[in-house]
Amino acid sequence: PRPPPCPPSCSCTRDTAFCVDSKAIPRNLPPEVISLTMVNAAFPEIREAAFAHIPSLQFLLLNSNKLALIGDGAFAGLSHLQYLCVVGTRAGGTGTGAAWGRAPASPPAPRFIENNDIQALAKGTFRGLKSLTHLSLANNNLQTLPRDLFKPLDILSDLDLRGNALACDCKIKWLVEWLETTNTTVPAVFCSSPGQRQGQRIRDLALADFECITTDFVVHQVLPFQAVSAEPFTYASDLYLALAQPGASSCTVLKWDYVERKLRDFDRIPAHSAVHCKPIVAHEQLYVVVAQLFGGSYIYRWDTTVDKFIKIQDIDSQKTRKPNDIEAFQIEGDWYFVIADSSKAGSTSLYRLSQNGFYSHQALHAWHRDTDVEYVENEGKPRLIISSSSQAPVIYQWNRAQKQFTPQGEVGDVLDVQMVKHFKVKRDHFLCLSRYIGDSKVVRWDGPRFVELQTLPSRGSMVMQPFAVGQRQYLALGSDFSFTHVYLWEEEKQKFAKFQELSVQAPRAFRYVPAADVQLLLAPSFKANTLVYRHVVVDLSL
Repeated sequence: PRPPPCPPSCSCTRDTAFCVDSKAIPRNLPPEVISLTMVNAAFPEIREAAFAHIPSLQFLLLNSNKLALIGDGAFAGLSHLQYLCVVGTRAGGTGTGAAWGRAPASPPAPRFIENNDIQALAKGTFRGLKSLTHLSLANNNLQTLPRDLFKPLDILSDLDLRGNALACDCKIKWLVEWLETTNTTVPAVFCSSPGQRQGQRIRDLALADFECITTDFVVHQVLPFQAVSAEPFTYASDLYLALAQPGASSCTVLKWDYVERKLRDFDRIPAHSAVHCKPIVAHEQLYVVVAQLFGGSYIYRWDTTVDKFIKIQDIDSQKTRKPNDIEAFQIEGDWYFVIADSSKAGSTSLYRLSQNGFYSHQALHAWHRDTDVEYVENEGKPRLIISSSSQAPVIYQWNRAQKQFTPQGEVGDVLDVQMVKHFKVKRDHFLCLSRYIGDSKVVRWDGPRFVELQTLPSRGSMVMQPFAVGQRQYLALGSDFSFTHVYLWEEEKQKFAKFQELSVQAPRAFRYVPAADVQLLLAPSFKANTLVYRHVVVDLSL
């Protein structure tokens, strides 16, 4: 009989081929070949369907070659393949016999040389290998493995991954899960990195030790205008946002589009020098308090008969001369709002809602040039914390008998606080004190005392806003001279750690807005476009 066709670099029998120093995968092999061994091949990559021209292959040994990459679907068409060995004899390495405990009987035992150096496998490398029972990737340079790499291998009985520099990070978490559930025999594989896991058996790693869930803030929408405040509110089951735009002489109201997942124009309230537009939904009525630097401040109500905002009330311009901030809240069923006034002659004022509108209820903290006011309920007691340019923040506590706020004390000796904001973690209460000149501070509220926990560099800061998304507590610290820094609270250390930088020019507020399944962070800018960020959760193990 005529001898079977065989490439010059190979030696062949009727059903086997042994190739050395091949420049490419041989094409003219006997069609009945069921065993192919390639040693010291000179090509660096195996591409898709590279062996499809020999579909009867059952044993494929690619040992001690210069391979660096095996591509997607590299072994497509080999539905009969049972043994696949892609091994290099690195220092301390083994050949196929050691990889599986014994050499398979059918293929010839190859002679191994060094320099197999596979660094990457595609996710679909082993797609279509429904008959594969033995797989060896030993003694290569694999540092990670694509998720669910072995999922197509339904009857895999033996797998060897020894001799690779596997990094036991989030990208390998799936392998730990797979090893817990598979019936495949896998000799011990050890971690090469990171340092705290180096030398540990991968099978011994606990899934709980992998911290693979992280988050990010990405730009979701750009609002093409400047703004100095942003206040979300819900009215008639719809989500809205009120923004003060002094440059556009208006309070702009936007409505959330649940289909397009974007904010869209809804209405505008004329306001020539608006610094704050505070919506209040009380007794099924929608009010908007419009605070202006010049021309007085007003209260508007949404009129459902004409579908527009109607001005219903002026705010006493003798008390409120230079408003800065507005807070609205409910105490014992009654609605109130308080306006912080930063003029020398005015005073921070409390207003109460009655049947005919909001009326002046109490004058607070006169002549102190107040910059911000924060409403807090601590231990069931309503409190106001007022920051000012002339003294440390002052605390007022609600007197239920008098139905007024009475002075209770000061927050430490921190002067010139631009803004004071409150947050709670478990049972502990904290205050964030932002300062334009000097460092901002985070303090813990322990009864009558305030314990300083952290100092944050904040030159040029006008806003320091804590907010929680799910179980994560964040802090956004803006600046007129640098990037906005987002911090993440570390409970064990009782402090914030730097998390992310946001490019927001001269931010004046940050507002967290949950919009159905989308979590938003609004960043009004005094000098540039207002940005809407989306909070995304990222699983690093995927």
